[in-house]
Amino acid sequence: MAQIAKIAIENAVYAIDKPYDYLIPEDMTVCAGMRVTVPFGRGNRRSEGMVLSVQEGAMDRPLKAVDTVLDREPQLSAEQIRLALWMCQRYFCTFYDALHAILPIGLWYQHKELWHLKREPEGELPEKEQVLVSLLREKDRELSQLLEAQPKAKAMLQKLEQQGIVSCARASNRRVSDKTDWRVAFAITSQEAEELTRDKMRRAPRQGAALSFLLKNGETSLHDLIYYTGVQRKWVMKMGEEGVFSLCEQEIFRVPLRPAQEKAPQIQLNDEQQAAYNDILAQIHSGKPGVTLLQGVTGSGKTEVYITLAQKLLQEGRTAMILVPEIALTPQMMQRFSLYFGEDVALLHSGLGIAQRYDQYKRIRQGLVKIVLGTRSAVFAPIDNLGMIVLDEEQEGSYESEKPPCYHARDIAKYRCAKEGAWLVLGSATPTVETAYHAREGNYRLTLLRRRFNQNALPGVSLVDMRQELRQGNYTSISRPLYEEIQKNLELGQQTILFLNRRGNSRQVICPGCGYVPQCPRCSVSLTYHSANRRMMCHYCGYSERFETDCPQCGEAFRPVGSGTQRVEQELQELFPGVPILRMDADSVGVQHEKMLQKFDKEKIPILLGTQMVAKGLDFDNVTLVGVLAADQSLYVDNYRAAERTFVLLTQVVGRAGRGDKPGRALIQTYTPENEVLRDAARQDYESFYRREIGLRHMRREPPFTDVTVLTVSGSNEEFVRRSCVQLRDGLCAAMMQPEYRDMGLEVLGPAPAPVVKVNGRFRYRITVVGRCSGPVRRLLAAFMKDFAQRSENRNMSIFAEYNRMN
Repeated sequence: MAQIAKIAIENAVYAIDKPYDYLIPEDMTVCAGMRVTVPFGRGNRRSEGMVLSVQEGAMDRPLKAVDTVLDREPQLSAEQIRLALWMCQRYFCTFYDALHAILPIGLWYQHKELWHLKREPEGELPEKEQVLVSLLREKDRELSQLLEAQPKAKAMLQKLEQQGIVSCARASNRRVSDKTDWRVAFAITSQEAEELTRDKMRRAPRQGAALSFLLKNGETSLHDLIYYTGVQRKWVMKMGEEGVFSLCEQEIFRVPLRPAQEKAPQIQLNDEQQAAYNDILAQIHSGKPGVTLLQGVTGSGKTEVYITLAQKLLQEGRTAMILVPEIALTPQMMQRFSLYFGEDVALLHSGLGIAQRYDQYKRIRQGLVKIVLGTRSAVFAPIDNLGMIVLDEEQEGSYESEKPPCYHARDIAKYRCAKEGAWLVLGSATPTVETAYHAREGNYRLTLLRRRFNQNALPGVSLVDMRQELRQGNYTSISRPLYEEIQKNLELGQQTILFLNRRGNSRQVICPGCGYVPQCPRCSVSLTYHSANRRMMCHYCGYSERFETDCPQCGEAFRPVGSGTQRVEQELQELFPGVPILRMDADSVGVQHEKMLQKFDKEKIPILLGTQMVAKGLDFDNVTLVGVLAADQSLYVDNYRAAERTFVLLTQVVGRAGRGDKPGRALIQTYTPENEVLRDAARQDYESFYRREIGLRHMRREPPFTDVTVLTVSGSNEEFVRRSCVQLRDGLCAAMMQPEYRDMGLEVLGPAPAPVVKVNGRFRYRITVVGRCSGPVRRLLAAFMKDFAQRSENRNMSIFAEYNRMN
């Protein structure tokens, strides 16, 4: 009986993504979860694959054989393979798309092909093949270099290889290798060691110093022994061969470890927190998976509940996972958890270096970690014996991936809890409408924290009518009431946070003479002016050009329209000369979130101006004033979640004020102060907002009462894209009239252009399917997507699906 492996192929696109059968050679050991290289496709191109299963059976047809095994041990467990397959079905992605989300980048291989000219061709070659031979005649070249010269070089090289003219050397290297060091100790008795040390001190002082160092410190690393004594590495190795030293190689983790504090303050829960703790712990102890919505006002002490639950779980031998929505929030959360759990906590987020993420992943997989703390991608951490997953600020859109697979961390967490018997805690002051609905319908448990942990009142909130400011001649981003409140804070030595969800200097510049607005040549959007580098930049594709002060069409000077964080920073410097201002946005922060927040806290910088990264989760005792500069910005956009996003964002940013002993206050600047969403946010009245919003969702057939699946087609020719979308829509409409779909209440809308129709030179049109995305509907949509991709007329177009997107 032959051993046959079912393998998912990395190079397989969605239309042909499926497990393929390969023969395992008799001298090769392969098991599920290991990566291999296999010949794939008509040209037998060497491709990477993941083994999904291995079974014995008779071959009913000739099978290609596995080339090489890349992993010494499985990199995926059976549970992770099942998770990846589930993601393929739910998010309309390939297996390797899911795999790239699950495994850290440090585990991935880089595959290289180095081509060499073996002999000169005997006859005349076609012109394109002759170009390749000429390049290889100069020197050996990688495939990527040859593809630049000839886009179809791969097929030509394979033909030349069959003729014996060229040959290929293939290599696969991991992106990050394991870091190890040797541990050195005496393999002889202490008496013998002392005698040897005295002898070496007389004849070879440096070697004697090394022996003395080992006698004093015991087992030590080879690096430290060489560093502190100056002894040579080869001498240490020789002593090992002679039996004087025992040498063993030990893995080193490239992560900073924070020991727990012996005097960490004991957490005293108030009555509401204790009730929440008791209820969640009882559900965990029930052994059944489920979900609790922990809904508490900003500053109600949800983190203290998480820490207390984690302490109890660790005492019982179980583990926990804590997720936060933004990298900017991880330093404060990590500091608090490290205080209580020390080295038992592993931090995972995209801001870490590749080697650090890889080592953290290994620590988790080896069982050296009891608590995983991180952002969205940390939900895939291979932690065993899971007791609880926490999604703090569960309403945030950053829990949703923007690239395939477009998963939501909440969905992955629910899946893992269901499969591993764990409990999911969704923490929020302003949960999504869907989560609140499920909690009120009894699908989730609901636990409320109605008051702040320190008994302080919620900040007082005022709406500032910016129309009145314009009438009074104030054209800046800072209203007079906000200016006065900032001035008051400066006099009291208290800090202020100002929020504006737009980076850059100006939304756009315009010529007052002819109305010309600089546009991105690749996208259907205007360019944003950045004063820091004096460039016009596109926030969609990254295109930039030098800012010219005068209009290229009529020569009149440009004028800025709208304000970004850079522009507001300039206005603040003019209004409050000499006052330190810290700006936090994607242009200024990079990966220095922790350092900037520490600077704001320790140096008591008076004003922090920023985008969404200052809007949630931050906890500073001396912040007593919050200003929202453009509350209308997210309210009037073409998305059914616009009202929810605005309410959530305003409530979260307002909650940053008054978290210490001093009372807080907030000002929300708006051009529509009569808007009910803004009024609810000012009152921080979630129930009023929820009642109105859930009624609108029900009336308009929107989640949670149905699902919204969007199929997006993109291509470089707008007319072709639009025409293919019409054909796709007509096909879906016809299919949904069939008996098995007719009674599902499905509705097909579109095609319609995306809000930004052109991005990076490609036009995007959408078809929206409204209705429950059940298993049969998913299979129908997947079949249409695969058929679309396989049609020759759609060769230069792509299609992808998004399910109940947050953003």
